[in-house]
Amino acid sequence: MSLSVAQRYARLLDEVRRHDRLYYVEAQPEISDTAYDRLYRELVDLEKSHPELADENSPTRKVGGTPLDSFRTVAHAVPMQSLNNTYSERELEEFLARVEKNLHGQKAEFAIEPKVDGVAVSVRYEKGRLVQGLTRGDGEKGDDITENLKTVRTLPLSVPGLPVVIEFRGEVYLPQAAFDSMNRTREKQGEALFANPRNAAAGTLKLLDSREVAQRPLAVVFYGLGETSGSKLTNQIDLHQQILAWGLPGHSWFRPVQGTPEVLQAVRELDQARTKFPFATDGAVIKVSRFDQQKILGSTDKAPRWAIAYKYAPEQAETRLHAVTFQVGRTGVITPVAELEPVQLSGTTVARATLHNFEEISRKDIRVGDSVTVEKAGEIIPAVISVNLKKRPKNSRPIPIPTHCPVCQGPLVKEEVFLRCCSRDCVGQLKRRLQHFAHRGAMDIEGMGEAMVGQLIDAGLVQHLEQIYDLNQQELEKLERMGERSAGNLVEGIAASKKRPLGRLIFALGIPQVGAVLSEALARHFHSLDALTKAKVADLVQVKDVGEKVAEEIVAFFGEASTRRLVQALKKAGLNLHALPAELEIRGGVFSGKKFVITGTLSQPREEFIRRIQSQGGSVAGSVSAKTDFVLAGEDAGSKLEKARALGVRVISEKEFEKLVG
Repeated sequence: MSLSVAQRYARLLDEVRRHDRLYYVEAQPEISDTAYDRLYRELVDLEKSHPELADENSPTRKVGGTPLDSFRTVAHAVPMQSLNNTYSERELEEFLARVEKNLHGQKAEFAIEPKVDGVAVSVRYEKGRLVQGLTRGDGEKGDDITENLKTVRTLPLSVPGLPVVIEFRGEVYLPQAAFDSMNRTREKQGEALFANPRNAAAGTLKLLDSREVAQRPLAVVFYGLGETSGSKLTNQIDLHQQILAWGLPGHSWFRPVQGTPEVLQAVRELDQARTKFPFATDGAVIKVSRFDQQKILGSTDKAPRWAIAYKYAPEQAETRLHAVTFQVGRTGVITPVAELEPVQLSGTTVARATLHNFEEISRKDIRVGDSVTVEKAGEIIPAVISVNLKKRPKNSRPIPIPTHCPVCQGPLVKEEVFLRCCSRDCVGQLKRRLQHFAHRGAMDIEGMGEAMVGQLIDAGLVQHLEQIYDLNQQELEKLERMGERSAGNLVEGIAASKKRPLGRLIFALGIPQVGAVLSEALARHFHSLDALTKAKVADLVQVKDVGEKVAEEIVAFFGEASTRRLVQALKKAGLNLHALPAELEIRGGVFSGKKFVITGTLSQPREEFIRRIQSQGGSVAGSVSAKTDFVLAGEDAGSKLEKARALGVRVISEKEFEKLVG
């Protein structure tokens, strides 16, 4: 008996969904790509010819929809907290002891699982259908990225057998092979490379056009719960098993254990197994498995008391040093870079590593041809740690210290442990200065990233920084891979930067030793760029946190002919050179006289928190000391958080910060 169109569509829909799960989630495809494409095309054709049958959660909908103007913010039904973490087995043992103590005699079973290095999300299903996806945000509310998440191939849009309401917590990630492929494509197109898979995934989820998101092979993995209704799950181990049974993306490596010895053994086993996972990991998560015991233990404002992340030590690898090249920074500092025989490290292929400075090269006696140990910790650029002298070639020679700039061939001068090119016309410096000038925390020129800066300078359109304000859409459209829309957006971004506050402009100029915080202070004190350019050392040291050495740097910077030319050109271009009323407000408020240090990943750019702290009379420092009043800690806070705890400095979350601001 022949099937009706509706019956054929329903059967085809189930079949394509099943093959999607086998391919994307279970990695066990049953049919060839050609056979799958045939089924998929038939599904598309049926939906076109019979639109009344089309299921809103059909696999064909994963191509993305109409671009959004912005993301709306939505409150989490259950807060999304981050985890406390440790690198110490001793601290892990202390955590386990606290759990046992606070359960008042109850025996605790723990679930050990990978700490996925991705972007935290919450995905909500109602009656088996995906209805909402949110970012973590500040833990209380996040951005609604539902349309972007619907394009993720590993994420089913409908799942039979789910509870009435269930929210899954998990991580969106970019598989390493996909990341490498994306970067190769971006390199060919002259675009800036992504630093790592996590950054690439985070940037993709922030795109407003879900059709563009659909072109990037994101994946997701679930490991926790938010709000539920009708769920019979009672513990973390059952949750992991049920996620896989439902055909949802989970991870199969999890261990139920009891007692400290079993926990430590499982953590060590995971360290050996994690290189085979499709996602990057940087540690193990130890959770109390039973949900009723999790409720007994409770949470702080920032993190649950029933879970902790144990971070593994940075991975190291040995490889051969083929050559040393030299990079020029925006202030002319020459940085030596090791060119390495490619080696796998922390899930990425490493071919370059920093050598810091020439005194570091001399101290470690690093030579071309050496076998060197390379280390990569988290987001930090790989670094050469040591040399294996037993493998040193007999004819090796010390690395010569350059006497001329590798870009402009100008002379170099020695400043403490650094070499600096002093030519303000150096193209290498110009590229770095323009990148800094356009940076989000400075003049915030959208579309002017590293690749665009390189194109503008290499094409001769910008020979001096101020010439960006002479660019027009017609000449920009002549650049490679620059269309009408992109050129128009860049021109608009450049025009918008003219209205930035004076403090941002001072920071954007790239004055040596003058960061964002000090730039704001200089704007408040001098009220105009013209007054700052005329200031003497005696005037500058009246500004809080400006010492004599920094004052001399500022005077020398504005004394250069190239700086004077730049300031005049910016004035002619119509930039705002005077402090705005908000910058001149008397800095009273709840943080009057208080010193902050900011660490970790926050929901907004760090500069925004700096400005809010300053608007309430506070100041921000770069390092923690006994004089620090508050440490504002976001996700993945590291050594600064540990030092704050050791010194007894008050650590606050974003939520606590908002309460203090009122």
